[in-house]
Amino acid sequence: MKGETLSVGYIGLTDAAPLIVAQEMGFASEEGLDFDLNKAPSWSSLRDMLVFGRVEAAHMLSPVPVASALGLGGSGGPISAVSVLSVNGNVIGVSNDLAQRLRDVGHDFAFNDARSAGLALIAAKNPDKPLRIGVPFPFSMHAELLYYWLSAVGLPAPQGLLIRTIPPALMAQAMAAGEIDAFCVGEPWGSITVENAAGELLLPTRAIWAFAPEKVLAVRTDWADAQSDLLGRLIRAVWRAGRWLSDPASKTLTAEILSASTYLDLPSEVLDRALSGRLIINPRGDMRDVPGFVGFHKGTATFPWRSQAEWIARQLAARTGLDRDEAMRAGRAAFRTDLHRAALAGSEADLPGASMKIEGSIRTETSIASAAGHLSLLPDTFFDGRVFEPSAD
Repeated sequence: MKGETLSVGYIGLTDAAPLIVAQEMGFASEEGLDFDLNKAPSWSSLRDMLVFGRVEAAHMLSPVPVASALGLGGSGGPISAVSVLSVNGNVIGVSNDLAQRLRDVGHDFAFNDARSAGLALIAAKNPDKPLRIGVPFPFSMHAELLYYWLSAVGLPAPQGLLIRTIPPALMAQAMAAGEIDAFCVGEPWGSITVENAAGELLLPTRAIWAFAPEKVLAVRTDWADAQSDLLGRLIRAVWRAGRWLSDPASKTLTAEILSASTYLDLPSEVLDRALSGRLIINPRGDMRDVPGFVGFHKGTATFPWRSQAEWIARQLAARTGLDRDEAMRAGRAAFRTDLHRAALAGSEADLPGASMKIEGSIRTETSIASAAGHLSLLPDTFFDGRVFEPSAD
């Protein structure tokens, strides 16, 4: 017997797995829900589907609700992030020509050293032209991590770049057509570029920030206020799906589910690369192991830390000319720890005692205060060693 239908939008990416798995593995039905999953062609179309009511919830880039709170992007209405769906999961890729120039300057494609890769990229780029980089959306962790990384190694960003917005599924085509020199995109589209022999992978973004909130479960703020019971059931279903995904034994079945023509319609063996963290980085078949390439549950991955929202808000404010303190205050409110806690109260979920933390300070797995005392945080360092202290008010 089907439950209450809830329309949910997503983009065809590996990190849409919590929503797809919640439906396919029965976590939604356990909460009396039936997800009507709608695949969108681009992030701008998915954002519009959400804010104009075509879907009630969405797989969303983590900076979009923050940008909405800051009045950026003409989003059409406030959006709330009620859970984090995934951390990490993106790759930086380069064209075949740029990959050869990187080798010519001595880069070893170790795939774990953001500073070395960034310095090599600066040395290899054409000095007379800006680097053309594709990102899926202007307000995305792809863009923010690129800007942070390249600025830190000496290439002013975004001033020294030519940024092009390209939907994830078209990124490989844009690279093959010579429209971009590099990209930052979520899997499996970096791997598809490699499969098509159109480019090579340079770096996983977790090498820039080890525990970056990538996608969130987003809803319209007015809908969240009016549908607290439905929202609670949605959050619980997706939380349980994320926990199931964290079991290594689930990876093969997850890849098969995602590969279906109704979802990503891609070979399961390509999708498995992100889930296993074993990435093929070039058409010659060279492989790199990336533990924690994408996370769905472990280390409180689903918790919408307001300090992460503040970091995003500060980055957005710095490049758009907004007051940083005001932006951080407005931005943190978009990550709804209150709604997340309310939905999971009384469930098997153990939640952090705090809603903010110092970002970038955790170098080893660390136990933290929580209701049941069973939580720990995973390393969350930035590649340059900086930390971000959230505001005290």
